[in-house]
Amino acid sequence: MELRIFTEPQQGASYLDLLKVARAAEDAGYDAFFRSDHYLAMGARSGLPGPTDAWVTLAGLAVQTSRIRLGTLMSPATFRLPGPLAISVAQVDQMSGGRVEFGFGSGWFADEHKAYGIPFPELSERFDIYTEQLEIITGLWSTPMGERFSFSGKHFELTDSPALPKPAQRPRPPVLVGGVGAKRTPALAARFADEFNIPFYGMDIAAPQFERVDAACRAIGRDPAGIIRSTAQTVCVGWDDAQVARRAENIGRSVADLKAGGLAGTPAEVVDKIGQWVEKTGVTRVYLQVLDLADLDHLDLIAAEIAPQL
Repeated sequence: MELRIFTEPQQGASYLDLLKVARAAEDAGYDAFFRSDHYLAMGARSGLPGPTDAWVTLAGLAVQTSRIRLGTLMSPATFRLPGPLAISVAQVDQMSGGRVEFGFGSGWFADEHKAYGIPFPELSERFDIYTEQLEIITGLWSTPMGERFSFSGKHFELTDSPALPKPAQRPRPPVLVGGVGAKRTPALAARFADEFNIPFYGMDIAAPQFERVDAACRAIGRDPAGIIRSTAQTVCVGWDDAQVARRAENIGRSVADLKAGGLAGTPAEVVDKIGQWVEKTGVTRVYLQVLDLADLDHLDLIAAEIAPQL
């Protein structure tokens, strides 16, 4: 079982805030530091000092950390053109020495698109764009050195691209796909994903979705075992009930809600909940959504008291 730290900086965090968390996660022994890719705060938060760009952030972290893996959950296909995005991610992978993982989705948060002038088509069109972008980005990375890559689709056309630069990881960085769509999402995961992630849903929804991904793999002759199963869950851990309650209050959530729809409680309670996830869904990675980025003791507690039991 791998535990990864997942942050939501659009809720209010500077690059230096994220650097502190990434370094603390690396020092504590976590497998990876991930961040969301959003430009607008959600809920009642002000988002001050304002959004940071996901791939600019990861470029900085690539040279200011040394071991921990770095990635996004998930970069929206609506934000960037596929050719330049392939270049950016490949460059960050080179800068990190091959530690990047590419979480990629269709995009869903309409308000941030309106706020920053980003086109936001209907879902079916967004998914078409998403599919073409996955084909292009993975195609560019996987094209052998010295050869050219071309693509002709409904939304994008590339002609005789040199398909450079190449990422440090060959043939490409791991690709993460996720979500609960019943048809197109599993089919896309079967074609492109190294990992499939279920974010912020319960085991009753996750288990059948993982089975749909397995079925989609078998339908195209791929071994389902080649896709890692993971989930993202809000985390709130304390030595005792009082500390759990204080941490829940600091992020504006109730303990009851966090226990019902996340990973909350004492270390023993959270270890038991993760065990249930493993038994019922087969996950081998958990992304711990940390919402109070100033509380680095929280990360140390989880690393010291939960990780060794997994």
